[in-house]
Amino acid sequence: MRERKMDLDNRATHGLHTVKEEDVEGDVENDAKGILNSYNGAYSTEPLLVKRRNTTSQTAIVGANISLIESLDYEIAENELFKQDWRSRKKVQIFQYILLKWAFALLIGLFTGLVGFFNNIAIENISGFKLLLTNKLMRKQQYYKAFAAFAGCNMVLAAAAAALCAFIAPAAAGSGIPEVKAYLNGIDAHSILAPGTLFVKILGSILGVSAGFVVGKEGPMVHTGACIASLLGQGGSRKYHLTWTWLRYFKNDRQRRDLITCGAAAGVAAAFRAPVGGVLFALEEAASWWRSALLWRTFFTTAVVAIVLRAFMEFCATGKCGLFGKGGLIMYDVSSEKVQYSGPDVLAVILLGIVGGIFGSLYNYLVDKVLRTYSIINEKGAAFKISLVIAIALLTSCCSYGLPWFGRCIPCPTHITVSCPNTDESGNYKSFQCPPGYYNDIASLFLSTNDDAIRNLFSASTKIEFRISTLFLFFSAVYCLGIVTYGIAIPSGLFIPVILAGACYGRLVGRLFRSISNLDTGLFALLGAASFLGGTMRMTVSLCVILLELTNDLLLLPLVMLVLLISKTVADNFNKGVYDHIVKLKGLPYMEAHAEPYMRHLVARDVVSSPLVTFLGIEKVGNILHALRTTGHNGFPVIDEPPFSDAPELCGLVLRSHLLVLLKGKNFSRERIPAGQEILRRFAVFDFAKAGSGKGVKLEDLDIEEEEMEMYVDLHPISNASPHTVVETMSLAKAAILFRQIGLRHMCVVPISQGRPPIVGILTRHDFMPEHILGLYPHIKPHK
Repeated sequence: MRERKMDLDNRATHGLHTVKEEDVEGDVENDAKGILNSYNGAYSTEPLLVKRRNTTSQTAIVGANISLIESLDYEIAENELFKQDWRSRKKVQIFQYILLKWAFALLIGLFTGLVGFFNNIAIENISGFKLLLTNKLMRKQQYYKAFAAFAGCNMVLAAAAAALCAFIAPAAAGSGIPEVKAYLNGIDAHSILAPGTLFVKILGSILGVSAGFVVGKEGPMVHTGACIASLLGQGGSRKYHLTWTWLRYFKNDRQRRDLITCGAAAGVAAAFRAPVGGVLFALEEAASWWRSALLWRTFFTTAVVAIVLRAFMEFCATGKCGLFGKGGLIMYDVSSEKVQYSGPDVLAVILLGIVGGIFGSLYNYLVDKVLRTYSIINEKGAAFKISLVIAIALLTSCCSYGLPWFGRCIPCPTHITVSCPNTDESGNYKSFQCPPGYYNDIASLFLSTNDDAIRNLFSASTKIEFRISTLFLFFSAVYCLGIVTYGIAIPSGLFIPVILAGACYGRLVGRLFRSISNLDTGLFALLGAASFLGGTMRMTVSLCVILLELTNDLLLLPLVMLVLLISKTVADNFNKGVYDHIVKLKGLPYMEAHAEPYMRHLVARDVVSSPLVTFLGIEKVGNILHALRTTGHNGFPVIDEPPFSDAPELCGLVLRSHLLVLLKGKNFSRERIPAGQEILRRFAVFDFAKAGSGKGVKLEDLDIEEEEMEMYVDLHPISNASPHTVVETMSLAKAAILFRQIGLRHMCVVPISQGRPPIVGILTRHDFMPEHILGLYPHIKPHK
């Protein structure tokens, strides 16, 4: 198994013998070369945590958790600097802080709404130009030129999107929802919210969707909203000298987490025009930590998004947005169809839910296998990633253009009020190769944008416009293309492929039950989409509200609720949701809301190792520097011993980042005495704030003289005096639940009896991972 660099925070649990400095630096340099593999569309197939033994030296770090991923400091470090800053705050500063939080919520909604509108107008115009060109050549019976133009445009757009992801921001590949979900769980994955990722996510999503892939822009919009929120909450940048003191309240992971939660909700609201659904999506799927105050701000953010989109929709209704119209921001209005259902309809809905759950779980299983296969290709370099994207683009183009040739020309209905066949607009009646007065129903689905295809499937009072064979063919193609497309190096969402397949499947069932059912086939399409969404994503409340806001039909609420509950229940018997699969494949140490059953057979002390790296309250500079150089710990317990205390006692926990700032300030003394108020006068709490996109203090930035190595530094003012502690006999399951609910990075384990060292060890995120626990205790059965 490939060795990996020790994570910068998880090793606080583990013992330090002596480690050669050159061995540590060599490991870091070698492992850093592969740090991006998990974000390029490449997914780790190895266990995240392994045991490592350094064979190049005579000593070793034993029992260490290995990971490339850091955790976030959601916990407030209540040290003396923080308390002094809090006591010194005036009412005007508190008002400024509250006002800023709401101002950021407003800005997140405003910018996310603008990006959502820009994405739609760009996709509609680029895709419209491509489809109009193809249609023009088809009407001239230049069929080969039409295919060349159609496939050529698709491959150029796809190659451009892949190049952006491969060379500029590999983290932008995929939907981004698993990464946002992991961040809100406390995982600081590499570059997922960087400015470059935001740029590539927006532009790559436009190019990828316009290329005709069976992907959506809705998933990437969640990631886009989170990136916008992260950039707004950076509090400026030290690197570019753009730091503003009045934004210091947001230079911590806790405040950024709230902003990113608002951004994720705003992304859903901008993608689906579903503000309430966006709030519920953030609550049900994205956020691991929630409170009522955050609910209000998130709701305000999504309301701003809805207002922005509505304003631009009214503007574009005048025809000033090119090919973009009201159809660009998806709204599938089926409220015109009267909803009446009886016993046979309910039985049909139950069948939809059961089959949708089975197909949804199968979809997740196949996506998992495809992603593992693509990881082998993507790891070979940018050329292979781009080649794979172009190959899938060619395959999609061949299906979209070739499969309609298997259809037959159908006479246009006589009772419709729209033009048939459609020429310069999307609709149910594409002529393709048919003569005037006829249409090709397969082309009406394939040679349209994904949003228009869904709208065609959801259309009411069109029971026989799509033949059963057409629906079956389109379902099979979209189902397979959605699976093989996800995982390539372009921004791609899963919502639209799943809705497409589900709507087609639902309409197919509606056609089969037409003789005994009172429901319109368009309503069956909506219920089919709900069943597939429940079977793949395993959400209920948020999906229900999103679908109702999409379709503007509240009368269908009971049936949508029923089909979602059934499909999720059925699918849960086979595997987990698609986003949970992807989080695991990316190697992200995600903590579930529940503890695994086998954790109840273990206690906290069973998964910590000793001896532990600790510092004295007043420590020698040389000892601190040696520990920082030879370990990657991010948290160090601080112990007071006589004569500063009657007996050894735990007086706090100090972070690596704070130690680096303190050492850089060189507030040293030659005698081992407390620093008193001098540190409080010399430093401010803002000096220890977490760096944003700029560069924080690194170990290489320190310039410690030889004589200073023997001097002392007081750690009390920067130590968190109230770290979360648990007794060593607490069950590991209970400790895991506490760890996740509070949002911790370090949990101190203390002894249950006196007369022992004041701390047994530290639990971090990686100590709760199944790979670590089952590695220590292989005899434990995972499911018991």
